[in-house]
Amino acid sequence: MLVTLKEVLDAAREQHYAVPAFDFTEDVMARTILETAAEKRSPVIMMTLERDLESGGGQGWVYQSGIVKAAAAELDLPIVLHLDHASKIESVHRALELGFTSVMIDGSRLPFKENVELTQAVVALAHPRGVSVESELGHVGGMDLEDVAHAENVLTEPGELARFVEQTRCDALAVSIGTAHGVYRSLPNLNIERLKELNAASRVPLVLHGGSGTPDDQIRAATKEGICKLNIYADLRIAMYRGVKTTAILHERPDPLPFDLFQPLRQEMAAVIRNKIDLLGSANRA
Repeated sequence: MLVTLKEVLDAAREQHYAVPAFDFTEDVMARTILETAAEKRSPVIMMTLERDLESGGGQGWVYQSGIVKAAAAELDLPIVLHLDHASKIESVHRALELGFTSVMIDGSRLPFKENVELTQAVVALAHPRGVSVESELGHVGGMDLEDVAHAENVLTEPGELARFVEQTRCDALAVSIGTAHGVYRSLPNLNIERLKELNAASRVPLVLHGGSGTPDDQIRAATKEGICKLNIYADLRIAMYRGVKTTAILHERPDPLPFDLFQPLRQEMAAVIRNKIDLLGSANRA
């Protein structure tokens, strides 16, 4: 069943666990995420990125949203369909038209006032439709998806957080405490003391982007101190690559069945998904 981000994160904050949020691009990824979440009885957030949605002349919007909506209609599982890192108001409009239950508008590179105004505009569009809004304050840096450009982190300031939430009325807030997007060149060291201050100042659930590759003990500490949503993408891509290599080794025939081709990918991804669900404490919360 499709639910809003606010519904799953409010429950997570109250009961001190976090909900895994996975970016996906294809049906093999979506099916593996959803089936594994159902196996573990975990709520799950299915995230899509602008660049993937706009692929194929914009057909990604139809395919990716359609896969999740069709599955959610049959699964007795809280599923959020979430637009991840939207940079354009036009993308938010499209997501609302297609039945997304949550959108994230990323104004984290903007000055505080402009970030507030952008988030306010999205909230004004989304809330009347019952759709949740996530925003970001501070900036989670790291490598871009092409692995060619790097951005530095800007830690979230507790003094700004309360003002931002009050002025924007966002439903969840991504904060910067030391993670980074993409694959880490060296292990991060999360600023848990800063997180404690942020959680104390926040009226809404907090989100941690850049969850792939962060050591398990730091993820546990972050969840304990208020993180309610963990974004995961690179770990799934790495798992898929392991699966591709296994497929190449196992299947030398020129016409293997699709099931045989995809199975190693699915197995590798499912192992990662199970680990994240157990790590965040979301198993049996559905």
